[in-house]
Amino acid sequence: MVSKSKEKKEGYGLDPGEMIKAGVHLGHRVSRVHPQMQSYLLGQRDTIHIINTELTCQKFREALKFIEDLVSRGGILLLVGTKPHARELTQRVAREIGMPYVIERWLGGTFTNFPEIKKRIDYFRELEEKKKKGELEKYTKKERAKIEKELQDLDLKFGGIKNLQKLPEAILVLDMVKDRLACKEAREKGVKIVGISDTNADPTLADYPIPANDDAISSLNYILGKIKEVILKAKPK
Repeated sequence: MVSKSKEKKEGYGLDPGEMIKAGVHLGHRVSRVHPQMQSYLLGQRDTIHIINTELTCQKFREALKFIEDLVSRGGILLLVGTKPHARELTQRVAREIGMPYVIERWLGGTFTNFPEIKKRIDYFRELEEKKKKGELEKYTKKERAKIEKELQDLDLKFGGIKNLQKLPEAILVLDMVKDRLACKEAREKGVKIVGISDTNADPTLADYPIPANDDAISSLNYILGKIKEVILKAKPK
């Protein structure tokens, strides 16, 4: 018999009831369902599909176990949340757990042409360092304004990954439809994919799919909150 303490630990505190309160179970309109998501559906309410939260718990546990093991070994999880309403949440959680993130458009080649991307990141870091040391003061006002504009552009593109020295071991994709290019590049480079799979997404794109609502902030907040808890506990001290 499994003890209650062990059961709680293995379950990561996941509760179908809490998921329902957070709207995790609410999918898209029935006309937008992906065939591969059929097995995760409980039924439909009016015009939208309802996700089976028991299955969400099961798949989310598998994802959390993978993340826990990865982080305990010092691995890196890159968070990808480019939908406008999810950017602030993604950035805040990523900073709290000390992981890289992408909240603007995924740049083609981020993984598949990483050496070139890293050159741009190194250049960005170099400019930041020059600014920090006051080395930009030797330039004219017009030149400084141009450099400041360049710094802003570089920060927008690379700010969340400026400390990335190599490809991460895994990515967490909040919307696998919108950021399918990130999934494609991750798969091509052997980077594991943890992905929230709403009813319009293909869960087979992810190594660890989490069948759940990828639109509601309450749902994303619940999922990212659990991931944050696991990472903070698993990080080597």
